[in-house]
Amino acid sequence: MSANCRRSSPNSWNNFKGFLGIPGKPFFFLIFFIGTIFIMLARWLPAAINTRPSEWSRAAIGMALGTMLSVWLCSLVFGLQVAQHLIGPLGASAVLLFAVSSGALAQPWSIVGGYLCAGVTALLVSHVLGRTLGSAGLAAGIAVILMCWLRCLHPPAGAVAATTVLADPATIAMDWMALGPVMLSALVMLVCALAYNNLTRVRYPKRPSEPVPMVPADHPPIDSRAITAEDLKQALADMDAFIDVTPEDLEQLIHQSELHARRRSIGEVLNKTA
Repeated sequence: MSANCRRSSPNSWNNFKGFLGIPGKPFFFLIFFIGTIFIMLARWLPAAINTRPSEWSRAAIGMALGTMLSVWLCSLVFGLQVAQHLIGPLGASAVLLFAVSSGALAQPWSIVGGYLCAGVTALLVSHVLGRTLGSAGLAAGIAVILMCWLRCLHPPAGAVAATTVLADPATIAMDWMALGPVMLSALVMLVCALAYNNLTRVRYPKRPSEPVPMVPADHPPIDSRAITAEDLKQALADMDAFIDVTPEDLEQLIHQSELHARRRSIGEVLNKTA
């Protein structure tokens, strides 16, 4: 009797699953796999951007204007086909120059020096190794090393190096003169960023040597144990990684955080005594 019960239990369980509408093994594993993917994607979600929507609109308008003017002026001088070949790197540069203009990657020397390194490297590699996919990757890698050495790292310049090697026929026919549209578009983008950012009350460029703005008078004087820009430079050097922020910006952020913490603690004390 017990053996018959054991033999019938699997069938009974299957009937029970069918009655409740529980899916079979393939569907169960599919649902489990999709749920796992959603959990992993949820962990990869970035943190919220600490800027207002008005700043997003300001940066978007500047990026659109800067990219349009750069391509338009380049097309007037070198032709539309050559100018359109650079629209990808220029759009990426516009994001840096108008949306995160305080970063080290968006400073004037970064875009001018980065485009110059990328253009020269791409033309040299294409003359020596030809215009192949491998040559494009090699040119981009050499350009990154050169930009790091000259302190002008600019990510879109890597795209400039690759696209200059794998250029369109009009750009290839220009030979070394192809450096002209690269530099013209970079300079026009820089001029647009200088004009637009400052007209919209965003100080650009960011000088790494400028003093940290003093906080209001209720902030206590900095003693010998306080963190300074030199301490932050040493800490950044110890991390042995590129971080797109200046020590001066970090120092100002720390001072402002201390100020807000002090004001919060004073408010809590006043609320307790009230």
